[in-house]
Amino acid sequence: MNGAIVERLGAVIGGIVVAAVSFYSLYKDWNATGVENNVFKLMLFLLGVGAILAILAGLSLIGFTTS
Repeated sequence: MNGAIVERLGAVIGGIVVAAVSFYSLYKDWNATGVENNVFKLMLFLLGVGAILAILAGLSLIGFTTS
């Protein structure tokens, strides 16, 4: 295994864990009201989107690829 494969594997596994935790937290906190809670929900959503982008980059579906 070279370094690129290990890096991609880490991105995919880490992205899955982060996305699952952030979307689960967003689901549990969805009914909360208030400005602070709405900002928290927005941050959780953006964290989940970033994790999905990390998964896609780790799978070479987006970004620069060598073909």
